[in-house]
Amino acid sequence: MKRIICISFALLFFITANAQFPVPANSKQMNVGHLYGKVVDNNNKPLEGATVQLLGSRFDSATKKSVPAIIATVLSKSNGDFSIDNLPVMGKFKLRITSIGFKDYENAVSFDLKMPGGNSSGGTDRLQQMLSMVDKDLGNIKLEVNDANLGNVTVTSTQRLFEMGIDRKVFNVDQNIVSAGQTATEVMKQIPSLNVDIDGNVTMRNAAPTLFVDGRPTTLTLDQIPAEIIDKVELITNPSAKFDASGGNAGILNIVLKKNRKTGYNGGVRAGFDSKGRMNIGGDINARQNKINLFLMGMFNQRKSNGYGETERIDAKPSTDKVDQRDTSANNGYFGFIRTGFDYFIDNRNTLSLAVNLSKGSFNSDDVQVLDSLKANPTHQYRGSEADRNFQNIGAQLSYKHNFAQKGHSFSSDISFNQSKNDNTQQYTTLYQFPNGIQKYPTVLQRSMGNGTTKFFTVQADYENAFKENQKIEAGLRTAVRDFENFLDQYFDSTGGGYVFNPKLSNRYKYLDIVYAAYGTYSFKVKDWSLQLGLRAESSNYDGTLLAKTPGAADSTFKVRYDISLFPSLFSTYKINDQQDIQINYSRRINRPNFFQLIPFIDYSDPQNLRLGNPGLKPEFTNSFELSYNYSYKRGATLLATAFYKHNTDLITQYTYKAPFAGGINDSAFYSTFINANSAQTYGLELTHRFSVAKWWDNTMNFNLFNSEINSNNIQSGLSNQRTSWFVKMNNSFKLPKNFSIQFSGNYQAKTVLPQGGGGRGGMFGGGNLGSSQGYINPRYDFDIAIKKDFSWKGGNTASLSVSMNDIFRTSVYSTYTETPYFTQTSERRRDPQIVRVNFSYRFGKFDVSLFKRRNTKADATQGMGGDMINF
Repeated sequence: MKRIICISFALLFFITANAQFPVPANSKQMNVGHLYGKVVDNNNKPLEGATVQLLGSRFDSATKKSVPAIIATVLSKSNGDFSIDNLPVMGKFKLRITSIGFKDYENAVSFDLKMPGGNSSGGTDRLQQMLSMVDKDLGNIKLEVNDANLGNVTVTSTQRLFEMGIDRKVFNVDQNIVSAGQTATEVMKQIPSLNVDIDGNVTMRNAAPTLFVDGRPTTLTLDQIPAEIIDKVELITNPSAKFDASGGNAGILNIVLKKNRKTGYNGGVRAGFDSKGRMNIGGDINARQNKINLFLMGMFNQRKSNGYGETERIDAKPSTDKVDQRDTSANNGYFGFIRTGFDYFIDNRNTLSLAVNLSKGSFNSDDVQVLDSLKANPTHQYRGSEADRNFQNIGAQLSYKHNFAQKGHSFSSDISFNQSKNDNTQQYTTLYQFPNGIQKYPTVLQRSMGNGTTKFFTVQADYENAFKENQKIEAGLRTAVRDFENFLDQYFDSTGGGYVFNPKLSNRYKYLDIVYAAYGTYSFKVKDWSLQLGLRAESSNYDGTLLAKTPGAADSTFKVRYDISLFPSLFSTYKINDQQDIQINYSRRINRPNFFQLIPFIDYSDPQNLRLGNPGLKPEFTNSFELSYNYSYKRGATLLATAFYKHNTDLITQYTYKAPFAGGINDSAFYSTFINANSAQTYGLELTHRFSVAKWWDNTMNFNLFNSEINSNNIQSGLSNQRTSWFVKMNNSFKLPKNFSIQFSGNYQAKTVLPQGGGGRGGMFGGGNLGSSQGYINPRYDFDIAIKKDFSWKGGNTASLSVSMNDIFRTSVYSTYTETPYFTQTSERRRDPQIVRVNFSYRFGKFDVSLFKRRNTKADATQGMGGDMINF
């Protein structure tokens, strides 16, 4: 009875006070309320990650009035449950629940406190009755599907989001099972609009895009990024003035890494192996408590790659000389990747984030090249090589963001740093013989020792202000510093007397490139028209140094100063209705020469195809236009059609010429270098269609038709190359009974002009063709397949087992044709067909907003029943 009287007097006091004075929401004496329930969809299935907000009012001490306020915000768990405690028990509230793809839910809620009736008997029951008033179950809350929203966002049978915007395409690759246990290179093979050659070089609209990671430039290459840590891939085909103006040929390829900021903990472990006996292991963990979110992920991959190639070269008439070359290569190695960091939520409007990543790898190769020269005096050549290559990359990004009180008003800044180091040692043995076995030249032993360092430092600040309902301004500043350094020392032994340093064939080179940029955009809306006007200004300084190769010699230096260049952009969108819109856009961009195109040392890895850079290259400029039509004609079906045109001036292109061999042998050789051609243009049509064939079958089709033309009349009269080409890609996902799923993908590439521009020398295992006015790629096609079985347990933990095979019909052959005034050449290469991979992954975690709380209000109240009084 004593406990009942205490509770009754307390409730009576609160009710009386509420009838006379406004009750502030933050009154600690009354924060004992507990609301809970479950969020479900139309089929009563639980919804995870729905945002649940409780709206009410708080007492403003300045105005002495009650003002609207958000009392609490939580996320629903994997089973749909949500719980909000420590709530004021008096007053009226509004419950709001939102989730992507569903209509917003709002409803009034309150505790409806009132004194229980009855006599003095049954005290325990009356106590429980009063306690139940402040512990309220809201039951199952059903959210309705928002068909209008889903018209622009397609959800596949595996809940994988595929978004097609006007200025970019966003592909969620988290559930891509074909690339499990591999790298970002294999992920790109599954992305519409992208082509990936045998060496891992990626092209978009027949040009090489600029690689970003989390919206910033990086020194990482695609084969140094594990597939499992990638969340999304963004294709920005025609970037606005807000984005970096470099990489003008093909826009930006942005890789978005996985992040998780849900309260609680979650993580996973992965392991796999392939048919070559190589394994991969990895894992990740994420935990958030109050204002701190911590994450750690890592992976270790073993790699083995085998390549085969044949080349036939016929000299131009009247010569009848012919060269047949056969190549075999075996590469073994590993790479590891670690990423860690934290987010610090200073308060509701300020966030500080730090992310650090480290990757490291080592690769060894054994190559054999056999060459038969069918001339008047035939020659047989054998060339064997062994190479040890090591690389290391470290990167860090520190970011800060402030959200102002007004919606759409924010300021952000970040500092990022990337550094890559590499070293390599290569041993070559070259033997020249006549058909009768007599040596034509003495055996040549060659040793190449090199190392290099690449540093990339950027500082950026961005400001955004939606100052009116239909108007917004954005502005920003950016400085990017690239510091490259490379050493390559060549040693020869052609007499058996030991290796001798050859300064003529050695190079030591470095350069510093600094780019300064500022941008501003203004967006506004007039009826059904949305427009964005932008202007970006960039200038850069380039300092190159060819370091002395012998003691006492002087360095050779040169400087290039690029004045301020302006890069305007215009985006105009007309909304026909909720399902259709049309956009016209324009932008101007720049493509500056990269390290491998500038560095002037000779690459002797293939003595029949010597390569070197050109430090006198100028940057190329691109004017790009797009006309897009987007039609979301029903739920789960979207069509995007884009017509595009690009015009390049001073195109950086590859060029082959004949000159004396620089290796000391009295013979000539062919050299491939880079020059600025007059101009180039590319135009075409791109169609991407995403639709559900059946409830269990989702399909994505991508078709590209384009014409590429390179005009090199400034190099040689009448030298040009143009060709109309096309390629098609398809990706099918099948959801089968008992949690089985199948992914089947394929692509076909018609005959194509060698890609314009280029981002370097390909992936870890070798180089590829860059832009050329002297050749084309022959048709090629291949197919990949994977099957996965998913497992799940109570509590939300899941696992999956997948088996995949690439190039299942063994059709992937990379074949090129090159024609110069001196020779014609055909080349075929094949790499790693039909590899089977098995991968297992296990996910665990608990997304619980109260996971790290030291006290549980309801439990404390229950324990308090044993004492003299319950403290409210």
